[in-house]
Amino acid sequence: MKGQLKNVVSIQTMSDLSQIREKLVAGGRVTRAEAIQLWNEASPVELAELANIIRRRFNDTKVVTYLVDRNINYTNVCNSDCSFCAFYRHDPKHPEAYVLSDAQLDKKIEEALELGASRILLQGGHNDDLPYSFYPNLIARIKKKYRIDLNAFSPSEVQQMQRISGKSALEVLSDLKAAGLDGLPGGGAEILDDEVRRRVSPKKIKADEWIAVMEAAQSLDLITTASMVIGFGETIENRLNHLERLRNLQDRSQKAGHKGFNMFISWNLVFNENTSIGRSRHSDSYGVSATEYLKNVALARIFLDNIPHHQASWPTLGANMAQIGLHFGCDDIGSTMMEENVVSQAGAPTKEKWSMSPEELRQHIRGAGFIPAQRDSALNILKVFDQPEAA
Repeated sequence: MKGQLKNVVSIQTMSDLSQIREKLVAGGRVTRAEAIQLWNEASPVELAELANIIRRRFNDTKVVTYLVDRNINYTNVCNSDCSFCAFYRHDPKHPEAYVLSDAQLDKKIEEALELGASRILLQGGHNDDLPYSFYPNLIARIKKKYRIDLNAFSPSEVQQMQRISGKSALEVLSDLKAAGLDGLPGGGAEILDDEVRRRVSPKKIKADEWIAVMEAAQSLDLITTASMVIGFGETIENRLNHLERLRNLQDRSQKAGHKGFNMFISWNLVFNENTSIGRSRHSDSYGVSATEYLKNVALARIFLDNIPHHQASWPTLGANMAQIGLHFGCDDIGSTMMEENVVSQAGAPTKEKWSMSPEELRQHIRGAGFIPAQRDSALNILKVFDQPEAA
């Protein structure tokens, strides 16, 4: 009897998954309940297949893109005290605290330009010693001196600017755009669910505030990306709260005639004894397996059916896992970065190798069975490398 019941449940599950597949092929959208069912009942291979159905709506399935850029952290001083971060120094007078000088920034930007970079990603902490004028002046000086896309700050950094200026998010972002800002990256999202945020980053921007800043940025047609970090002991319900917030904002922005998010990037939580999470007696309850990471990549691709590009990023799990992620609905492998300071100090693979050359990225894309194409931060294709290159 038990065996018969098990077979009936198995047949029903297969039938339900087949119906979801038919729905996706027809251009339909999964509901929250269907997403939970997929998470609980679909195998990683089945999720990958469904994710690639959504990928085909937007992208050439033979091509995978990459970006040549540099990640620059202008300061490591931060008042948020996030439990998963080993990069920040709370006290501006700490001997390891810094704010990059103009000369230091220029050197980093010029090194990136020599590599052929088309973008600078500029982010830092919430430094109470920096006046509001620091931020638009920083953008204006760089854009006046260099011809390069500048995606800078994050919603939580914009909130810091709001606090010290008394301005709204829209006013802050308007000032930054007038100074030359091209895009607002989606950092600081982690899990957009305040139940999780209260546990791991209680001082940081709340979930709905993050969304509100991004909505303001999208109303100004700034380039925006969305991100997610899993492994905080969150449930599938917490993750879907995150994904639903992103999907709903994307719907609103696109309905208003804006592009919204052009890419979604997810990472797994990385931590070591340098982080308070790593030193916690509950540290064993944090983190996710590679399989769970890949399942989440696929489910996000299925659920976020209105964000055109999804990235299989290499810094937290390495290039080999990024290659596999390209078969779970992703069409981008990330960027050269040139330097990585944040997850490196928490024990990520970037601790040993914090940059990837354009040649290496193309090699990894080809190794996964795709054709590499260099893009810019707006997802314009700059060059397709459809011919084999010398080793």
